[in-house]
Amino acid sequence: MTPSPLRARRVEDLTEEEAAGELAALAAEIAAADIAYHQNDAPEITDAEYDALRRRNAALEARFPELKRADSPSEAPPGAAPAAGFAKSRHGTPMLSLDNAFEATDFAEFTRTIRRFLRLADAEVLRFVGEPKIDGVSVNLTYENGVFLRGATRGDGTEGEDITRNLETFPDSELPRRLGPDAPAQIEIRGEVFMSKADFLAFRDEQARLAEEREQRRERGERVGPEIRIPANPRNAAAGSLRQLDPKVTASRPLQLFAYAQGASSTPVAETHWDYLTALKRWGFRVNPLSKLLPDEHAAEAFQAALGAQRAGLDYDIDGVVYKLDRLDWQSRLGFVGRTPRWAIAWKFPAEQATTTLLKIDIQVGRTGALTPRAVMQPVNVGGVMVQHATLHNEDEIARKDVRIGDTVILQRAGDVIPQIVGILPEKRPADSTPFAFPEICPACGSHAIRPPGEVVRRCTGGLICPAQTVERLKHFVSRNAMDIEGLGEENIIALHEAGLVKSPADIFRLKGHAETIRQWEGWGRASRAESRKLANLLAAIESRRQPPLERFIFALGIRRIGAQNAKLLARHYHDVAHWRARMLAATTIGSEAREELGSIQGIGPAIATELAEFFKEARNLAALDDLLREVSPLPAASFGDSASPFAGKVMVFTGTLERTSRDEAEAVAERLGAKVTKSVSKKTDFVVVGAEAGSKAAKAAELGIRTLTEAEWREMAGLEG
Repeated sequence: MTPSPLRARRVEDLTEEEAAGELAALAAEIAAADIAYHQNDAPEITDAEYDALRRRNAALEARFPELKRADSPSEAPPGAAPAAGFAKSRHGTPMLSLDNAFEATDFAEFTRTIRRFLRLADAEVLRFVGEPKIDGVSVNLTYENGVFLRGATRGDGTEGEDITRNLETFPDSELPRRLGPDAPAQIEIRGEVFMSKADFLAFRDEQARLAEEREQRRERGERVGPEIRIPANPRNAAAGSLRQLDPKVTASRPLQLFAYAQGASSTPVAETHWDYLTALKRWGFRVNPLSKLLPDEHAAEAFQAALGAQRAGLDYDIDGVVYKLDRLDWQSRLGFVGRTPRWAIAWKFPAEQATTTLLKIDIQVGRTGALTPRAVMQPVNVGGVMVQHATLHNEDEIARKDVRIGDTVILQRAGDVIPQIVGILPEKRPADSTPFAFPEICPACGSHAIRPPGEVVRRCTGGLICPAQTVERLKHFVSRNAMDIEGLGEENIIALHEAGLVKSPADIFRLKGHAETIRQWEGWGRASRAESRKLANLLAAIESRRQPPLERFIFALGIRRIGAQNAKLLARHYHDVAHWRARMLAATTIGSEAREELGSIQGIGPAIATELAEFFKEARNLAALDDLLREVSPLPAASFGDSASPFAGKVMVFTGTLERTSRDEAEAVAERLGAKVTKSVSKKTDFVVVGAEAGSKAAKAAELGIRTLTEAEWREMAGLEG
């Protein structure tokens, strides 16, 4: 969401109309940020940016109280409605948000407000409990008669997601199933679920490995499960692990729990918050051992500094300290303002940052051709960790931050783990610096690197000839659902590539000419007859694949977005390799009849058509393809469906609403009868089936003189009942 341009101006300088417009924008931005963070576990802005939005909203409401909106963020704690897939659970008392302090003056104003509200003399001592503010997931635990009954996420503060089954996978040492005999008959206990830094790093590495394996299986045409999300920080990892529909997944994740607060309770537990924390420990809960009873308000600043100094060395993330007035009777009297307590505040730490020099920006080429910029910096200590590299994400991020080689950059570790450049020091910029020019040519192979409309990633179009992608693409080429060449596994592909014998798919079919060289390698025939048979078997397997089915051949090329199913669609539509190649070349021209035909194939669409066109637009791809076609002769696609059907081989379009069946089902029937179903009407269309409220497609069919069918006529010709 684009921030309001008014935000750069002081609140005092805004007109009432301008303030109303900005309050509307802020309400929408904060609501979207809450959903991204609390429901999707994928924050889109930093905590500091989020806090700034809320502070701006509060300042505007203070200046223009009559403009306060019904959906004002100040009237609701940060949160989001429960996500689909979980039952709802209503909290006995709301799980509220906290106001923030960012420096000592903010905390001093907070204590002055308490004194004014309670009309306390300056000599009256205010004791506080300071608790590290864990950056995790808040949960509400309900006990009846001392037995754990139910657990829920924070949700929107009033109602959360029932995650009881997931919480029941926690050991008793983290979540006691029974409390002591002195526990109230009914009580809600609040806690924070988190993942330690060490556990997170191991978990993230494992998820990255699984994601890579999934992508490799997908490119081989194998069936794969849902996409594997790699969490950005421990908080995201904890949230994603806790909010699993399958409790077994939660049980497999290294989650921990600290208890820290009370919700609804049938009887009082203690007179002070410190005594309440003592009761939690007595009942078997873990309470953060760094929590401390402070003798007075003046001890808070020293405690804040002490925890800030320890922060980098802790094995879990904290982003500040929560200070709670110790006396519970005073808490009750103070109550709440809006949806925040007057008796507690979160004093946030500044993000751990360091400055260093940006030495260069490397462009890394991924397996799918994605060009990813990586900052190489003078090594610097950030929060106790030496950092030399940081991702710059993409070219838009570089342009937005105007990061240039030679700049003094501000570096911080997002979530205390992942290094990121948050800005630069312009006053230290070298006089001769120039904006970074993101390459439009692949640094690995020299092919064009294109950025499709609507995408943030620029990709190398080199495909078959890009060395950064070559080995992975070769592995895909020989995989089971592609050319299926037995004996050419990952290890052998790497060995042949490193020896310079296989640089392109065509080279595989020329390996017979290097048989004597390969035979000298260890394990390939030098030592025994069995080893010699291994080489002979490989060469025989290669020879047996010189006439692959067209759909396997297309899939084996590894063109982005062309999986096994799309390859089958293309093979069926174009029938033979020569026709397919010719039409793909013609489709490189935007607006051409061939491009329109390609994009109209049911299941292909404009995005996939663009990928195919870009592949064929690259001269070196075409050269590699033609080199391969000199070695192999793909078989034409087999006829599909009922060859006796009047629709066999015909191009059909369905439009409007059908009465007897859904349009999806009708299209599937047409394909079973051998038709080619497309989404748009062109000169190549043979039939247009017209349902109710048909629009422009029916008109275009009439204009081009294409035969139209009613639903009844279509069903009769198709031999369908009724």
